[in-house]
This record gives sequence, structure tokens and C-alpha cells, in this order.
Amino acid sequence: MRKLTSTPKQDGFRMPGEFEPHRGTYIIWPERPDNWRNGAKPAQKVFTQVANTIGKYEPVTVIVSDGQYQNARHMLNDYVRVVEMSSDDSWVRDCGATFVVNDQGELRGIDWSFNAWGGLVDGLYFPWDKDDRIASKMCELEGANRYRLDDFVLEGGSIHVDGEGTLMVTEECLLSAGRNPQLTKEEIEKVLCEYLNVEKVLWIKEGIYNDETNGHVDNMCNFVRPGVVALAWTDDENDPQYKRSHEAYEYLSNEVDAKGRKLEIHKILTPTPVLITKAESEGVDAVDGTLPRQVGDRLAASYVNYYTGNGFVAVPVFGDPHDELAIKQLQELYPDRVIEPIYAREILLGGGNIHCITQQVPETRK
Repeated sequence: MRKLTSTPKQDGFRMPGEFEPHRGTYIIWPERPDNWRNGAKPAQKVFTQVANTIGKYEPVTVIVSDGQYQNARHMLNDYVRVVEMSSDDSWVRDCGATFVVNDQGELRGIDWSFNAWGGLVDGLYFPWDKDDRIASKMCELEGANRYRLDDFVLEGGSIHVDGEGTLMVTEECLLSAGRNPQLTKEEIEKVLCEYLNVEKVLWIKEGIYNDETNGHVDNMCNFVRPGVVALAWTDDENDPQYKRSHEAYEYLSNEVDAKGRKLEIHKILTPTPVLITKAESEGVDAVDGTLPRQVGDRLAASYVNYYTGNGFVAVPVFGDPHDELAIKQLQELYPDRVIEPIYAREILLGGGNIHCITQQVPETRK
């Protein structure tokens, strides 16, 4: 497929909201023993559950290495497509293509530069060259021409759009030293507007406390639909998350979207702080250049890291007293979709959650 030299905005393409219809979903199979405990076996069970659940509603493609191909094929349901492809880890939201569409029914992909969440400044592993090639390979599989940005680093988890011209990001992530330090905030915003075809960028200050992605927006805030936002929240004044959530709420309460609407904000309580246990820490291989998993470290747990698909919402739960409340709130926010709770501690132990391990391919309209 062709590499394009124009931009989506010039060509009349836009990024749809995640809640709009999907052609399918991508997932990458986990296996890295320096990130996933016990040889990634516990994580593989949960990834399987995520893929099989989504596959009930829309086509799913799981990317897997040659060494794990037969294992993945055996574990996954027959309706899940399994494709052999090289990768460095399993965060397709961040290294995969961001797809855009036009009104003529065409699909194209944006191939951002990926540097493992901060490159040599504060990246989480090295090398990351296989991950940086995932987006172009996804575009090949989907028959989509692509826009490649060789000089602009971005992860899919750091952006959320409403499909009607509004984008949400965090300053903590997009202005971090390991992303695009050569650019000003205004220059970064210009690139985002040009490639996602948006008019308004909402710059939330910070994401979830202790999020190793430098505070991705997808763990903190999400568009339920245009004008309606779900926000991670805590009422505990002693929690470091308290200040972050309250600042975000105050900021969003005083902003309007690209259509001039005031935002309707729904607070979704975070679970009780999730800490790494001794057994979980000892199950991860210690390797130079990879972020260690230490006993007692707090994980960036949030119910807002959910995935919205065709007729369903896949929600991470943690065996926490707040699980049921989060499920109830999300069912009220998505009355026409089935809420699919998935016990996701194993994904969280790797550094993200259900939204981070999925990437949608939007349906094209003709």
C-alpha cells in the first residue's frame, strides 16, 4: 500500500470516535517475560478472554510471533483471526495504526513514530523497531494507504476523539521530554489537528497517578459520545490521584468542545489502589533497560481504560468493591451496549489495560 505525502485533513479524512461502528479490532499476543509474569501465561489467558469476548461482536485479529503461533491458535476461538507478525511487546493501541475515514467509504492509516513511551529519555524498553513497523503492516492487512510521520512520536492511547472535531490529550504525556521535545505545544497541536482532522484540542494537565506511559488520556478520560465524558475520580483527599482528577474536572467543566457544547462529565471512581505483590514481582524476569516490577509499587488502575465496540463495552474489573458501581455507571452511560466485565489484573501488571491492548478499525460509510 502507498505511503502518502499529504495529510488526512487535506484529503478529507477524519478519525471517528471509538463508539462509532467498527470493521474490526486488533490485539497483539503477550509473551515478553521481562514484562509479563510467569512467561506471560497468566496474561495470555486474559488476552484470550478479551479477544474471544470482542469476537462475539465484531471481527478480531490477533497478531502473534511464530514461536507463539500454535499456542495462540489453540487458545483462541475459531472466529478469531490469528496473523503471524513480529513485535516487541503487546500494546497495539500505542504502536498500531490510527485509522481515519472519509465520506466516500475509504479507509487510511496514520503511522506515527513509536519509541516505547519516551525513547532513550524514559522509554520502557529497547529496542522498539519491530513495534514501530506494526502500523504499516496493519495498513497492508486492511488494504489501506498510510500517512507516515517519521519525525513525530505519538501513541494511540494518548488521544481520544469525539468524531466531531474534538480531541482530548494530556500535557503530562504529549509535552514529555521523550516524545517531541523539538516542538512547542502549539506546534504539536497543529500536527494533531492536521492528521486527526480536529478543530479543538482539550489539554488535560495530568493522567492517572503513577502511569508509566506519562499519563495517557485513555486511562483518565474518555468520550462516551460527543459532548459526554467519563472521568476517573476519587473522593480520597489523601490519594495522589485526588488532585489530578479534580484539576481535570475543573478544566473540562470550564471548556467547550469543537461544536461549542459544554461537556457533561461523569465521574467514575477508581478502584482501591492496586499494589504489586511479592509473587507478581518475582514472576517477572529482570532485564537491563526494562522497567522493573517491584513489590508494593502502585499500578495505574482505572475503569476508564475500557474499550467501546459494536454493541458492547469491555470493562476492566479488579475484584474491588467499586467494580459493581463502575459496571452500573457504564451501563447507564451505554444503555444500548452489553457491558462485558473482564478481570484484568494481569493486563494491569504489564502496564496498561483493556483499551491499551486493543485498536479499532472503523467501519467505512458509502
